[in-house]
Amino acid sequence: MIKGKDIVILSIQPWDIEIGSNCKNIALEFAKENRVLYVNPPMDRITRLKQKNSKKIQKRIRIAKGEEADIVNIGDNLWNLYPKDTIESINWINSQSIFNALNKRNSKILSKNIASAIERLGFSDFLLFNDSSMFLGLHLKELLEPQLYTYYIRDYLVKVPYWKKHGELIEPKLIAKADVVLNNSTLYAEYGSQFNKNSIMVGQGCDIEMFTDEENQIIVPEEFNNIPSPVIGYVGSLTTLRLDIDLLVHIAKQKPEWSVVLVGPEDEKFKNCALHQMPNVYFLGSKDSKELPSYIKGFDICTNPQIVNDITIGNYPRKIDEYLAMGKPVVATDTKAMEMFNQHVYLGKTKEDYVKLIELALAEHSNSKSNQRIAFAKSHTWENNVKDIYNAITTSTQKLLWN
Repeated sequence: MIKGKDIVILSIQPWDIEIGSNCKNIALEFAKENRVLYVNPPMDRITRLKQKNSKKIQKRIRIAKGEEADIVNIGDNLWNLYPKDTIESINWINSQSIFNALNKRNSKILSKNIASAIERLGFSDFLLFNDSSMFLGLHLKELLEPQLYTYYIRDYLVKVPYWKKHGELIEPKLIAKADVVLNNSTLYAEYGSQFNKNSIMVGQGCDIEMFTDEENQIIVPEEFNNIPSPVIGYVGSLTTLRLDIDLLVHIAKQKPEWSVVLVGPEDEKFKNCALHQMPNVYFLGSKDSKELPSYIKGFDICTNPQIVNDITIGNYPRKIDEYLAMGKPVVATDTKAMEMFNQHVYLGKTKEDYVKLIELALAEHSNSKSNQRIAFAKSHTWENNVKDIYNAITTSTQKLLWN
């Protein structure tokens, strides 16, 4: 347990992001026993110009002008910092040496904003927890001199085009600098261990309470009234970077008596794909995260039809825990990250596997199996996940003597 400490969290996602965020959940858990400053990504110049009329950027411009406070108290022991200074947009630069020089300048700008907030809040001997911010985080250890520097990997970002351009060179350097590297999948832990011996898999948490339906209080949306059973469903962003359209088409074609229900915002390829012309496929659109348990309850079988690529192969699918927390049978793509779920999830490698496994999941579903899934999901709370994070930090380094 880490108690009574000051923790600064730097994240690639701002606190006011609309979707769920691992790092926000971790921050809330940290704040139960420690003082926490959550640092939003600083505003970059191109975003400031292109999105100047958006509410979020307008707020940041007001903060930059000193019209609003840059530090906001958002809970007990928890503050959110909006960095006042604008950084340069540099990812388009091809020259590695020029990028490195400007990236260090950006890091200095950010570090001055963080140092100012730390001083005003009276933080001392703080732990710096960096949530995947590989560019800005490269120089923060020497600029801020935290008592301990933790780097957290929860996505294979160096395989994503934006991060790959410079990240394949920069992230290994940052990993090597960190005192400890935490990972939410085995694949990422193996990747980190190439550059740092203290690279540890800590898994991930889930907001189990939100998906608890033991008293049958969650109501299925009326949209399901005209959708025939069985319902084979998916919730989440419908993006071809992560999901296999051909797989979904195959399922719908092979089993026209099944209803394939997709809940979430679509990218352009999904909007124009053949699934929209299939009579047994239903697109229900984007929903507020608070509504998702209701939609999952409407599914007979939950799926995660991932396409296997460099981005998805190690990705911890948060939605699997959410599905299981509601006791639902789950069919998902077999990847390294899914190995830990193999006793509770039907895992397939091919389109044909999916059809067979959905049939099997429908046939085998029982109250007993449902209860086993729920019990397994309950072991993946954010509280338990943060305990694993604390344990990884305290056992992998002797740099600090924690309370």
